[in-house]
Amino acid sequence: MPPSEALARALHSPADPPLRPLPSAAAELLLALDAPPRLAAHLRAVHDVAYRLVEWVQERCPGLGTDREAVLFGAATHDIGKTVHVAELSGPGSAHEEAGRALLLEHGFPPRLARFAGTHASWRAAGTTVEDLLVSTADKVWKNKRVPELEDLLVARIALGTGRPHWEEYLALDDVLEQLGGTADQRLAFQGAFPVGR
Repeated sequence: MPPSEALARALHSPADPPLRPLPSAAAELLLALDAPPRLAAHLRAVHDVAYRLVEWVQERCPGLGTDREAVLFGAATHDIGKTVHVAELSGPGSAHEEAGRALLLEHGFPPRLARFAGTHASWRAAGTTVEDLLVSTADKVWKNKRVPELEDLLVARIALGTGRPHWEEYLALDDVLEQLGGTADQRLAFQGAFPVGR
């Protein structure tokens, strides 16, 4: 199968559980860059989890003013720098973070959207927004990885927005993350069905 066909499948083929399509601007960029199909599959899985998380946060805490577009675009492009640093698709490394931010800026995306490529792994940094925390959480929970420190930061933001006790928001978020984590094996299988190489 030619790489372009594999990439198109990663972006558009049905999955179980169903995965939402990426925002069109993100999908078009991945096609233009001839992104590795596994990267596209990964971005689609993380984007779907982010969609569910931001939907839940907006319903639970509408006053928080969460930037839905930014979260969804951020999740859909957070690892775009791996088109440059392909070895980081199957091994450790952080060079893709700044490379991704630079790549998005070079392609005309505004800093408010490009930033997630650089912030998705640095959620402890000063100035981290609830949007950053949602993208970072989605990037963990898609494979059922739980990071208590990250989740506590997100819970604190939600509790501040709702005025409800921290423990109450923790339990509510925990329920959502448990549900999302319950389908992680299917998302991992979907991602694993696509080649790392172009």
